[in-house]
Amino acid sequence: MTDIEFAWSELDGDPALLARVSTVAREGALAARLPVRELARACTGVCALAGAELAARRSDSAEVPRVRVDDGAVATAFVSERHLLVDGRAPVAFAPLSRFWRTADGWVRTHANYPHHRTRLLHALGPGLPEDPAAVGAALAERSALEVEETVYAAGGLAVALRTPEEWAAHEQAVEIARRPLVESARLDTARARALPPLDGTPLLPAAGLRVLDLTRVVAGPVATRTLALLGADVLRLDAPHLAELTDQHADTGFGKRSATLDLRADRRTFEDLLASADVVVTGYRPGALDRFGLSPEALTERRPGLVVAQLSAWGAYGPWGGRRGFDSLVQAATGVAAIEGTAGRPGALPAQALDHGTGYLLAAAVLRALTEQSAEGYGRVVRVALARTAAWLTEGARRDPGEGEAGAAYDGPEPWLNETGETDGRSGRLRYALPPVSFDGGPGDWTRLPGPWGGGPGSMAG
Repeated sequence: MTDIEFAWSELDGDPALLARVSTVAREGALAARLPVRELARACTGVCALAGAELAARRSDSAEVPRVRVDDGAVATAFVSERHLLVDGRAPVAFAPLSRFWRTADGWVRTHANYPHHRTRLLHALGPGLPEDPAAVGAALAERSALEVEETVYAAGGLAVALRTPEEWAAHEQAVEIARRPLVESARLDTARARALPPLDGTPLLPAAGLRVLDLTRVVAGPVATRTLALLGADVLRLDAPHLAELTDQHADTGFGKRSATLDLRADRRTFEDLLASADVVVTGYRPGALDRFGLSPEALTERRPGLVVAQLSAWGAYGPWGGRRGFDSLVQAATGVAAIEGTAGRPGALPAQALDHGTGYLLAAAVLRALTEQSAEGYGRVVRVALARTAAWLTEGARRDPGEGEAGAAYDGPEPWLNETGETDGRSGRLRYALPPVSFDGGPGDWTRLPGPWGGGPGSMAG
Protein backbone atom coordinates (compact mmCIF):
# COMPACT_ATOMS: atom_id res chain seq x y z
CA MET A 1 0.00 0.00 0.00
CA THR A 2 1.41 3.40 -0.97
CA ASP A 3 1.39 6.29 1.48
CA ILE A 4 -1.46 8.07 -0.26
CA GLU A 5 -3.48 4.85 -0.32
CA PHE A 6 -2.87 4.45 3.41
CA ALA A 7 -3.81 8.04 4.25
CA TRP A 8 -6.95 7.90 2.08
CA SER A 9 -8.02 4.64 3.72
CA GLU A 10 -7.52 6.23 7.16
CA LEU A 11 -9.92 8.95 6.01
CA ASP A 12 -12.39 6.22 4.97
CA GLY A 13 -12.26 7.42 1.37
CA ASP A 14 -13.47 5.45 -1.63
CA PRO A 15 -10.34 3.67 -2.96
CA ALA A 16 -11.62 3.97 -6.53
CA LEU A 17 -11.10 7.75 -6.35
CA LEU A 18 -7.34 7.33 -6.04
CA ALA A 19 -7.26 6.78 -9.80
CA ARG A 20 -8.04 10.51 -10.09
CA VAL A 21 -4.66 11.45 -8.53
CA SER A 22 -1.47 11.95 -10.52
CA THR A 23 1.97 12.90 -9.20
CA VAL A 24 4.84 14.96 -10.54
CA ALA A 25 7.87 13.53 -8.76
CA ARG A 26 10.91 15.77 -8.25
CA GLU A 27 14.13 14.37 -6.89
CA GLY A 28 15.74 16.39 -4.15
CA ALA A 29 12.48 17.74 -2.74
CA LEU A 30 12.45 17.56 1.08
CA ALA A 31 15.52 15.34 1.11
CA ALA A 32 16.01 13.49 4.39
CA ARG A 33 16.84 10.06 5.81
CA LEU A 34 13.17 9.54 6.54
CA PRO A 35 10.62 9.54 3.66
CA VAL A 36 9.46 13.11 4.25
CA ARG A 37 8.70 13.81 0.61
CA GLU A 38 6.42 10.80 0.40
CA LEU A 39 4.55 11.73 3.57
CA ALA A 40 4.15 15.33 2.43
CA ARG A 41 2.93 14.22 -0.97
CA ALA A 42 0.37 11.88 0.60
CA CYS A 43 -0.99 14.44 3.07
CA THR A 44 -1.38 17.08 0.38
CA GLY A 45 -2.79 14.60 -2.13
CA VAL A 46 -5.56 13.31 0.12
CA CYS A 47 -6.48 16.87 1.05
CA ALA A 48 -6.84 17.81 -2.61
CA LEU A 49 -8.78 14.62 -3.34
CA ALA A 50 -11.15 15.26 -0.42
CA GLY A 51 -11.73 18.77 -1.77
CA ALA A 52 -12.35 17.46 -5.28
CA GLU A 53 -14.76 14.84 -3.94
CA LEU A 54 -16.80 17.44 -2.06
CA ALA A 55 -16.77 19.71 -5.13
CA ALA A 56 -18.20 16.88 -7.23
CA ARG A 57 -20.87 16.20 -4.62
CA ARG A 58 -21.93 19.85 -4.51
CA SER A 59 -21.86 20.34 -8.28
CA ASP A 60 -23.82 17.13 -8.86
CA SER A 61 -21.04 15.90 -11.11
CA ALA A 62 -20.69 12.23 -11.95
CA GLU A 63 -16.94 12.59 -12.08
CA VAL A 64 -14.55 13.81 -9.39
CA PRO A 65 -12.08 16.39 -10.76
CA ARG A 66 -8.56 15.17 -11.38
CA VAL A 67 -5.98 15.93 -8.71
CA ARG A 68 -2.37 16.78 -9.52
CA VAL A 69 0.28 16.62 -6.78
CA ASP A 70 3.56 18.31 -7.70
CA ASP A 71 6.50 17.63 -5.38
CA GLY A 72 7.81 21.11 -6.13
CA ALA A 73 4.65 22.83 -4.95
CA VAL A 74 4.46 20.54 -1.92
CA ALA A 75 8.10 21.06 -0.91
CA THR A 76 7.75 24.83 -1.24
CA ALA A 77 4.53 24.95 0.79
CA PHE A 78 5.96 22.75 3.55
CA VAL A 79 8.51 25.46 4.29
CA SER A 80 6.18 28.36 3.56
CA GLU A 81 7.36 30.19 6.68
CA ARG A 82 10.91 30.29 5.28
CA HIS A 83 9.84 31.70 1.93
CA LEU A 84 7.73 34.46 3.40
CA LEU A 85 9.01 38.00 2.88
CA VAL A 86 7.24 41.00 4.40
CA ASP A 87 8.24 44.20 2.60
CA GLY A 88 11.43 42.38 1.60
CA ARG A 89 12.24 41.33 5.16
CA ALA A 90 12.81 37.67 6.00
CA PRO A 91 10.73 36.30 8.90
CA VAL A 92 12.07 35.96 12.40
CA ALA A 93 13.15 32.36 12.97
CA PHE A 94 13.30 30.41 16.23
CA ALA A 95 14.09 32.42 19.35
CA PRO A 96 17.59 31.98 20.86
CA LEU A 97 16.28 29.76 23.67
CA SER A 98 14.43 27.43 21.28
CA ARG A 99 17.03 24.80 20.40
CA PHE A 100 18.81 21.62 21.42
CA TRP A 101 21.03 21.77 24.50
CA ARG A 102 23.54 19.35 25.93
CA THR A 103 22.63 17.95 29.33
CA ALA A 104 24.67 15.89 31.79
CA ASP A 105 23.58 12.69 30.04
CA GLY A 106 22.35 13.62 26.57
CA TRP A 107 20.26 16.30 24.88
CA VAL A 108 17.09 18.24 25.51
CA ARG A 109 15.00 20.35 23.12
CA THR A 110 13.33 23.50 24.38
CA HIS A 111 10.70 25.72 22.81
CA ALA A 112 10.59 29.34 23.95
CA ASN A 113 9.35 31.37 20.99
CA TYR A 114 6.46 32.80 23.01
CA PRO A 115 7.21 35.14 25.94
CA HIS A 116 5.19 33.14 28.50
CA HIS A 117 7.04 29.96 27.58
CA ARG A 118 10.40 31.72 27.90
CA THR A 119 9.44 33.00 31.34
CA ARG A 120 8.39 29.55 32.53
CA LEU A 121 11.52 27.90 31.16
CA LEU A 122 13.81 30.33 32.94
CA HIS A 123 11.85 30.06 36.19
CA ALA A 124 12.07 26.25 36.09
CA LEU A 125 15.85 26.33 35.64
CA GLY A 126 16.44 28.70 38.54
CA PRO A 127 15.00 31.92 39.97
CA GLY A 128 16.79 34.92 38.56
CA LEU A 129 18.35 33.04 35.63
CA PRO A 130 18.94 35.61 32.87
CA GLU A 131 17.57 35.26 29.35
CA ASP A 132 21.04 34.43 28.11
CA PRO A 133 21.91 31.30 26.10
CA ALA A 134 25.22 30.86 27.89
CA ALA A 135 23.57 30.94 31.30
CA VAL A 136 20.80 28.59 30.20
CA GLY A 137 23.31 26.20 28.65
CA ALA A 138 25.32 26.10 31.87
CA ALA A 139 22.21 25.37 33.94
CA LEU A 140 21.11 22.57 31.63
CA ALA A 141 24.55 20.97 31.46
CA GLU A 142 24.34 20.13 35.16
CA ARG A 143 21.08 18.18 34.92
CA SER A 144 19.83 15.02 33.25
CA ALA A 145 17.60 15.37 30.19
CA LEU A 146 14.64 13.63 31.85
CA GLU A 147 14.97 15.83 34.94
CA VAL A 148 14.84 18.92 32.74
CA GLU A 149 11.85 17.54 30.85
CA GLU A 150 9.83 17.00 34.02
CA THR A 151 10.94 20.15 35.84
CA VAL A 152 10.15 22.45 32.93
CA TYR A 153 6.84 20.74 32.24
CA ALA A 154 5.83 21.13 35.90
CA ALA A 155 6.49 24.87 35.56
CA GLY A 156 4.28 25.11 32.47
CA GLY A 157 7.23 25.38 30.08
CA LEU A 158 8.30 23.26 27.13
CA ALA A 159 11.27 20.92 27.08
CA VAL A 160 11.61 17.34 25.84
CA ALA A 161 14.48 14.88 26.21
CA LEU A 162 15.96 13.49 23.01
CA ARG A 163 15.00 9.85 22.57
CA THR A 164 15.95 7.17 20.09
CA PRO A 165 13.13 5.45 18.20
CA GLU A 166 13.59 2.42 20.48
CA GLU A 167 13.40 4.52 23.63
CA TRP A 168 10.26 6.24 22.41
CA ALA A 169 8.64 2.93 21.40
CA ALA A 170 8.97 1.77 25.01
CA HIS A 171 7.31 4.94 26.36
CA GLU A 172 3.70 4.56 27.52
CA GLN A 173 2.60 7.47 25.34
CA ALA A 174 4.05 5.83 22.24
CA VAL A 175 2.23 2.60 23.09
CA GLU A 176 -1.06 4.51 23.30
CA ILE A 177 -0.37 6.32 20.03
CA ALA A 178 0.36 3.05 18.22
CA ARG A 179 -3.13 1.82 19.08
CA ARG A 180 -4.81 4.74 17.35
CA PRO A 181 -5.60 5.40 13.69
CA LEU A 182 -3.88 8.20 11.82
CA VAL A 183 -7.19 10.09 11.74
CA GLU A 184 -9.78 9.47 14.44
CA SER A 185 -13.42 10.17 13.69
CA ALA A 186 -16.75 9.63 15.39
CA ARG A 187 -20.40 10.62 15.13
CA LEU A 188 -21.71 12.93 17.84
CA ASP A 189 -25.46 13.44 17.38
CA THR A 190 -28.41 12.44 15.24
CA ALA A 191 -28.64 15.51 13.00
CA ARG A 192 -30.19 14.87 9.63
CA ALA A 193 -28.28 15.01 6.37
CA ARG A 194 -27.80 18.59 5.28
CA ALA A 195 -28.09 19.44 1.61
CA LEU A 196 -25.36 21.92 0.78
CA PRO A 197 -26.30 24.48 -1.87
CA PRO A 198 -24.92 23.66 -5.32
CA LEU A 199 -21.73 25.34 -6.45
CA ASP A 200 -21.83 27.91 -9.19
CA GLY A 201 -19.19 29.84 -11.06
CA THR A 202 -15.47 29.27 -11.19
CA PRO A 203 -13.20 28.27 -9.64
CA LEU A 204 -14.78 25.26 -7.93
CA LEU A 205 -14.85 26.05 -4.20
CA PRO A 206 -16.04 22.94 -2.34
CA ALA A 207 -16.24 24.74 1.03
CA ALA A 208 -18.07 27.82 -0.30
CA GLY A 209 -20.78 29.08 2.03
CA LEU A 210 -19.43 27.16 5.05
CA ARG A 211 -18.43 29.06 8.17
CA VAL A 212 -15.41 27.92 10.16
CA LEU A 213 -14.39 29.08 13.63
CA ASP A 214 -10.63 28.69 13.91
CA LEU A 215 -9.42 28.28 17.49
CA THR A 216 -5.89 27.21 16.61
CA ARG A 217 -2.40 28.65 16.96
CA VAL A 218 1.15 28.23 15.68
CA VAL A 219 1.38 26.15 12.45
CA ALA A 220 -0.56 22.88 12.03
CA GLY A 221 -4.05 24.13 12.88
CA PRO A 222 -3.65 27.40 10.98
CA VAL A 223 -2.38 25.45 7.93
CA ALA A 224 -5.59 23.38 8.04
CA THR A 225 -7.85 26.41 8.26
CA ARG A 226 -5.78 28.31 5.69
CA THR A 227 -6.53 25.40 3.33
CA LEU A 228 -10.25 25.44 4.10
CA ALA A 229 -10.21 29.17 3.34
CA LEU A 230 -8.52 28.47 0.01
CA LEU A 231 -11.38 26.12 -0.83
CA GLY A 232 -13.99 28.78 -0.17
CA ALA A 233 -14.81 28.59 3.55
CA ASP A 234 -15.45 31.77 5.52
CA VAL A 235 -12.80 31.30 8.24
CA LEU A 236 -12.66 33.47 11.35
CA ARG A 237 -9.63 32.93 13.55
CA LEU A 238 -10.27 33.70 17.21
CA ASP A 239 -7.46 34.29 19.70
CA ALA A 240 -7.37 35.24 23.34
CA PRO A 241 -6.28 38.90 23.52
CA HIS A 242 -3.54 38.08 26.03
CA LEU A 243 -1.94 35.42 23.78
CA ALA A 244 -0.71 37.33 20.75
CA GLU A 245 0.48 35.28 17.79
CA LEU A 246 3.95 35.80 16.37
CA THR A 247 3.62 38.43 13.65
CA ASP A 248 5.38 36.59 10.84
CA GLN A 249 3.74 33.29 11.74
CA HIS A 250 0.33 34.94 11.54
CA ALA A 251 1.16 36.46 8.16
CA ASP A 252 2.25 33.08 6.77
CA THR A 253 -0.83 31.16 7.91
CA GLY A 254 -3.40 33.97 7.77
CA PHE A 255 -4.19 33.84 4.06
CA GLY A 256 -7.88 33.61 3.29
CA LYS A 257 -9.02 34.32 6.86
CA ARG A 258 -10.36 37.03 9.10
CA SER A 259 -8.78 37.44 12.52
CA ALA A 260 -10.29 38.66 15.79
CA THR A 261 -9.64 38.46 19.51
CA LEU A 262 -12.17 37.13 21.99
CA ASP A 263 -11.75 36.54 25.71
CA LEU A 264 -13.86 33.48 26.46
CA ARG A 265 -13.49 34.17 30.17
CA ALA A 266 -15.37 37.45 29.85
CA ASP A 267 -17.48 37.24 26.68
CA ARG A 268 -19.19 33.92 26.12
CA ARG A 269 -22.22 35.49 24.45
CA THR A 270 -20.23 36.63 21.42
CA PHE A 271 -18.88 33.12 20.94
CA GLU A 272 -22.38 31.64 21.20
CA ASP A 273 -23.60 34.06 18.54
CA LEU A 274 -20.75 32.96 16.26
CA LEU A 275 -21.36 29.28 17.00
CA ALA A 276 -25.01 29.60 16.04
CA SER A 277 -24.05 30.09 12.37
CA ALA A 278 -20.91 27.92 12.29
CA ASP A 279 -20.55 24.72 10.29
CA VAL A 280 -17.08 23.73 11.51
CA VAL A 281 -15.08 24.45 14.67
CA VAL A 282 -11.36 23.69 14.59
CA THR A 283 -9.38 23.63 17.85
CA GLY A 284 -5.64 23.31 18.38
CA TYR A 285 -5.13 23.83 22.10
CA ARG A 286 -3.94 21.02 24.35
CA PRO A 287 -6.65 18.42 25.02
CA GLY A 288 -9.15 19.52 27.63
CA ALA A 289 -7.96 23.13 27.76
CA LEU A 290 -11.15 24.49 26.17
CA ASP A 291 -13.61 22.12 27.84
CA ARG A 292 -14.20 24.48 30.78
CA PHE A 293 -15.61 26.99 28.30
CA GLY A 294 -18.14 24.47 26.98
CA LEU A 295 -16.06 23.74 23.89
CA SER A 296 -15.78 19.98 24.07
CA PRO A 297 -17.11 18.31 20.90
CA GLU A 298 -20.12 16.92 22.76
CA ALA A 299 -21.01 20.28 24.31
CA LEU A 300 -20.60 22.10 21.00
CA THR A 301 -22.84 19.75 19.03
CA GLU A 302 -25.45 19.84 21.79
CA ARG A 303 -25.77 23.58 21.17
CA ARG A 304 -25.16 23.42 17.41
CA PRO A 305 -26.44 20.03 16.06
CA GLY A 306 -24.73 18.82 12.90
CA LEU A 307 -21.49 20.66 13.64
CA VAL A 308 -18.15 19.23 12.49
CA VAL A 309 -15.56 19.57 15.25
CA ALA A 310 -11.90 19.11 14.27
CA GLN A 311 -9.29 18.73 17.00
CA LEU A 312 -5.52 18.88 16.75
CA SER A 313 -3.04 18.03 19.50
CA ALA A 314 0.67 17.40 19.84
CA TRP A 315 0.66 14.07 21.66
CA GLY A 316 -2.92 12.84 21.27
CA ALA A 317 -5.87 13.22 23.61
CA TYR A 318 -4.96 10.11 25.60
CA GLY A 319 -2.13 8.52 27.55
CA PRO A 320 0.13 10.09 30.19
CA TRP A 321 1.12 12.95 27.88
CA GLY A 322 -2.41 13.59 26.62
CA GLY A 323 -2.69 16.90 28.47
CA ARG A 324 0.75 18.22 27.54
CA ARG A 325 1.54 21.08 25.24
CA GLY A 326 3.83 20.41 22.33
CA PHE A 327 5.27 21.67 19.07
CA ASP A 328 6.66 20.03 15.93
CA SER A 329 10.28 20.41 17.09
CA LEU A 330 9.52 18.81 20.46
CA VAL A 331 7.67 15.89 18.87
CA GLN A 332 10.61 15.32 16.53
CA ALA A 333 12.92 15.16 19.57
CA ALA A 334 10.77 12.80 21.63
CA THR A 335 9.74 10.33 18.92
CA GLY A 336 13.20 9.51 17.56
CA VAL A 337 12.95 11.65 14.43
CA ALA A 338 15.73 14.01 15.58
CA ALA A 339 17.94 11.06 16.50
CA ILE A 340 17.48 9.47 13.06
CA GLU A 341 18.21 12.73 11.27
CA GLY A 342 21.22 13.57 13.45
CA THR A 343 24.91 13.27 12.58
CA ALA A 344 28.13 12.81 14.57
CA GLY A 345 26.27 12.30 17.81
CA ARG A 346 24.27 15.50 17.48
CA PRO A 347 20.47 15.57 16.98
CA GLY A 348 19.13 16.72 13.65
CA ALA A 349 15.84 17.89 12.19
CA LEU A 350 13.58 17.26 9.24
CA PRO A 351 14.01 19.57 6.23
CA ALA A 352 10.66 21.13 7.11
CA GLN A 353 8.25 21.28 10.01
CA ALA A 354 6.69 18.33 8.23
CA LEU A 355 4.73 17.07 11.22
CA ASP A 356 3.02 20.47 11.49
CA HIS A 357 2.33 20.93 7.80
CA GLY A 358 1.48 17.29 7.09
CA THR A 359 -0.89 17.04 10.03
CA GLY A 360 -2.48 20.34 9.02
CA TYR A 361 -3.35 19.04 5.56
CA LEU A 362 -4.61 15.77 7.09
CA LEU A 363 -6.90 17.74 9.39
CA ALA A 364 -8.29 19.78 6.49
CA ALA A 365 -8.84 16.54 4.55
CA ALA A 366 -10.67 15.03 7.52
CA VAL A 367 -12.99 18.04 7.71
CA LEU A 368 -13.73 17.88 3.98
CA ARG A 369 -14.43 14.15 4.15
CA ALA A 370 -16.69 14.67 7.18
CA LEU A 371 -18.66 17.29 5.24
CA THR A 372 -19.03 14.93 2.27
CA GLU A 373 -20.24 12.08 4.46
CA GLN A 374 -22.51 14.40 6.43
CA SER A 375 -24.20 15.63 3.27
CA ALA A 376 -25.34 12.06 2.59
CA GLU A 377 -25.73 10.56 6.07
CA GLY A 378 -26.15 13.42 8.54
CA TYR A 379 -24.77 13.39 12.09
CA GLY A 380 -22.51 15.86 13.84
CA ARG A 381 -18.96 14.64 13.75
CA VAL A 382 -15.60 14.95 15.46
CA VAL A 383 -12.25 14.29 13.76
CA ARG A 384 -8.90 14.22 15.56
CA VAL A 385 -5.26 14.18 14.50
CA ALA A 386 -2.00 14.42 16.46
CA LEU A 387 1.54 15.41 15.54
CA ALA A 388 2.95 12.39 17.38
CA ARG A 389 0.69 10.03 15.42
CA THR A 390 1.91 11.56 12.17
CA ALA A 391 5.48 11.08 13.47
CA ALA A 392 4.74 7.40 14.11
CA TRP A 393 3.61 7.04 10.50
CA LEU A 394 6.79 8.74 9.30
CA THR A 395 9.16 6.62 11.38
CA GLU A 396 7.39 3.27 11.10
CA GLY A 397 4.98 3.19 8.20
CA ALA A 398 5.85 5.68 5.50
CA ARG A 399 7.96 4.25 2.71
CA ARG A 400 10.16 5.59 0.02
CA ASP A 401 8.38 5.73 -3.31
CA PRO A 402 9.93 7.23 -6.45
CA GLY A 403 6.48 8.40 -7.46
CA GLU A 404 4.23 7.14 -10.20
CA GLY A 405 2.72 9.19 -12.98
CA GLU A 406 4.38 12.13 -14.67
CA ALA A 407 8.15 12.38 -14.53
CA GLY A 408 9.47 15.64 -13.17
CA ALA A 409 12.82 17.35 -13.14
CA ALA A 410 14.87 17.83 -10.02
CA TYR A 411 13.61 20.28 -7.43
CA ASP A 412 15.84 23.26 -8.17
CA GLY A 413 14.13 25.86 -6.03
CA PRO A 414 10.82 27.36 -5.04
CA GLU A 415 10.48 30.15 -7.61
CA PRO A 416 7.70 28.58 -9.75
CA TRP A 417 5.56 28.13 -6.64
CA LEU A 418 5.97 31.58 -5.11
CA ASN A 419 3.83 34.66 -5.57
CA GLU A 420 4.22 38.31 -4.57
CA THR A 421 1.56 40.88 -3.76
CA GLY A 422 1.58 44.44 -4.98
CA GLU A 423 2.59 47.44 -2.92
CA THR A 424 -0.91 48.14 -1.57
CA ASP A 425 -2.62 44.76 -1.83
CA GLY A 426 -2.83 44.01 1.89
CA ARG A 427 -2.56 45.49 5.35
CA SER A 428 0.41 43.28 6.18
CA GLY A 429 2.64 45.00 3.64
CA ARG A 430 4.07 43.62 0.42
CA LEU A 431 4.29 39.85 0.73
CA ARG A 432 6.19 37.11 -1.03
CA TYR A 433 4.58 33.78 -0.14
CA ALA A 434 4.30 30.14 -1.13
CA LEU A 435 1.34 29.22 -3.31
CA PRO A 436 -1.02 26.50 -2.05
CA PRO A 437 -0.06 22.92 -3.04
CA VAL A 438 -3.66 21.66 -3.01
CA SER A 439 -4.70 21.45 -6.65
CA PHE A 440 -7.51 19.85 -8.67
CA ASP A 441 -9.06 20.57 -12.06
CA GLY A 442 -11.21 23.68 -11.90
CA GLY A 443 -10.14 24.43 -8.33
CA PRO A 444 -8.56 27.59 -6.92
CA GLY A 445 -4.89 28.40 -7.45
CA ASP A 446 -4.48 31.07 -4.78
CA TRP A 447 -6.26 32.72 -1.87
CA THR A 448 -8.64 35.60 -2.52
CA ARG A 449 -8.03 37.27 0.85
CA LEU A 450 -4.60 38.41 2.03
CA PRO A 451 -3.68 38.19 5.70
CA GLY A 452 -4.44 41.24 7.78
CA PRO A 453 -2.98 42.12 11.17
CA TRP A 454 -3.46 39.76 14.07
CA GLY A 455 -6.73 40.55 15.84
CA GLY A 456 -8.16 42.20 12.75
CA GLY A 457 -9.41 45.41 14.31
CA PRO A 458 -12.97 46.78 14.39
CA GLY A 459 -15.48 44.84 12.35
CA SER A 460 -13.31 41.75 12.03
CA MET A 461 -16.13 39.47 13.23
CA ALA A 462 -18.66 40.90 10.83
CA GLY A 463 -19.58 39.62 7.41
